Amino acid sequence: MRRYGKIFFENKLNKIEFIKNSQNKRYFFASMRSQRLVNFIFQRIFRINAECRFSVHFTSRIIAPNKISFGKGVEKSFLLSGHCYFQALNGIIIGDGTIFGPGVKIISSNHDMRDFSHSIKCRPINIGKNCWIGTNVIILPGVELGNNTIIGAGAIVNKSFKKGNVIIISDRELKFEQL
Repeated sequence: MRRYGKIFFENKLNKIEFIKNSQNKRYFFASMRSQRLVNFIFQRIFRINAECRFSVHFTSRIIAPNKISFGKGVEKSFLLSGHCYFQALNGIIIGDGTIFGPGVKIISSNHDMRDFSHSIKCRPINIGKNCWIGTNVIILPGVELGNNTIIGAGAIVNKSFKKGNVIIISDRELKFEQL
């Protein structure tokens, strides 16, 4: 037990030293600045996602961005995560500190079965604070995720989960664990 604690503590110190290293900080912030510039060119000159009031990765698509609300720290994921698709016709609410990977699809409404030109009204998608949404996750209409929920890569989420769940895909079967 004592040895494990020492290794754990040393790993934490190594991570802190990596963050404190000014060269690593400069590289991270320089890459964020360059990505922000590329996104600006695509949004303002080529008019891709031009109606968004925040910086969006140039490979991502946002439908109805005026119906998306998000907390502090979420803008970095919009900036850096590419190939995402957000359709917010019924609304998307994302809490503070939530991050998502590339390829995430969040779809807030379905088509009407009788008339494909209309969408069905339902509750907005509500994602809690400090959630982690892995790469290529699909979140479907009406889903509510509680605070501190982790969704593993490739999951398709069609029902709501309370706070502190870990949702993973394993052998084509959706499993979730309580933290």
